Amino acid sequence: MKPLTEQDIRSSFINCSKGEAKRLAVPRDLGERPWDDLDFLGWRDPGAPDRSYLVTERDGRLIGVTMRFQAAQRASLQRSMCSLCLTTHPRGGVSLMTARKAGAAGREGNSVGVYMCTDLACSLYVRGKKTPESGSRLEESLTLAEQIERTTEGLAAFLDKVHA
Repeated sequence: MKPLTEQDIRSSFINCSKGEAKRLAVPRDLGERPWDDLDFLGWRDPGAPDRSYLVTERDGRLIGVTMRFQAAQRASLQRSMCSLCLTTHPRGGVSLMTARKAGAAGREGNSVGVYMCTDLACSLYVRGKKTPESGSRLEESLTLAEQIERTTEGLAAFLDKVHA
């Protein structure tokens, strides 16, 4: 992914108003992100623990979505798997990220969801740049390029549902 500026990010959102995009918290460490290893930029809102954001390039343009998720209780030993990168995490490491649909459908309250790594580090898990805390990645017969392609195709399918 190419490095993004704050303005790039704010102008990319498809499922919120321009005013909401102007007010959302953008990461302050954009210059330090491992852009070459990212398929998308994802971050959680430090001021709103139930909100997260995702920006990626699609068909030559940036697409950003705002998402919400419910914080999980940590009492259970249950494990969950991210549907994009297939990384397993202990309870709380995977969340159902819901995004309001773009346009009129979103204004009517319609939303779609996907189970994702709560820290939005799918790209880094796939590439082995980040290890899940007491979780694991399945040993796969797919090449790294095929795993990256599967992850980006899963993200594209989710974005298609947001944009539909």
